[in-house]
Amino acid sequence: MIYFVGAGSGAPDLITVRGMRLLQKADVIIYAGSLVNPQLLDYAKEGCEIHNSAKMTLEEVISVMEQAEKNNLITIRLHTGEPSIYGAVREQMDILDQKGIAYESCPGVSACFGAAASLNLEYTLPDVSQSLIITRMAGRTAVPEKESIESFAAHHASMAIYLSTGMLEELSRRLVNGGYEPDTPAALVYKATWPDEEAYICTVQELAAVAKKHNITKTALVLVGDVISNQHYTRSRLYAPDFTTEFRKAKTQNTVENEGVMCNIHAGKELPE
Repeated sequence: MIYFVGAGSGAPDLITVRGMRLLQKADVIIYAGSLVNPQLLDYAKEGCEIHNSAKMTLEEVISVMEQAEKNNLITIRLHTGEPSIYGAVREQMDILDQKGIAYESCPGVSACFGAAASLNLEYTLPDVSQSLIITRMAGRTAVPEKESIESFAAHHASMAIYLSTGMLEELSRRLVNGGYEPDTPAALVYKATWPDEEAYICTVQELAAVAKKHNITKTALVLVGDVISNQHYTRSRLYAPDFTTEFRKAKTQNTVENEGVMCNIHAGKELPE
């Protein structure tokens, strides 16, 4: 069996328990050496065959998988973050399908969620944004024209922009052209959740200057949106006293006030056993 495993955003303890257990029983590990934290290889058992895919072609990766299958070995294809986001996994799976080789996937924590944790962000604040757009700038690999930065910026939703650190001046310009104000809150997060992580809050127009000041040229994620300021949002209805859910009935104002009084009384003296 071949398992595609998400390594998580950087910190070795942010891999899932399932992913860790798969690494522990692997006979062969093919890992994305340019991005995956090598400390994750500490989970491998003694004698495990390890390959760094940063130095391999797709055909060479498949060849290793194929040979492992012939030898009835367990292979882990270890991708950075969450493999379904910019992981180039589908092309591997299609070849495995053609060869009749079975595989399964194990999800991981993507960098945008590691960055949100580092900054204590909520991407979906009521009345601010209820959507998160995950995208990137066109570089050596094209982006469909209908998925331009400008078209996404027009929504004023929260955005997590990958693989674009070397084009921040153009990115800022396109975000503004699409509809964001120049002073819209933004963040630049270098190596989210790694020990050498750096995170800077700024504005859309300041992104390039912040990157230059801190010498950040790659391996950084750009976050954009008003949620970064943590202001002007509405309280969630889910926990509002007057909101009925499947598990809790709405409470009247009198009930809420009475419960508040009882809480104050109990706080001032011991409760009976």
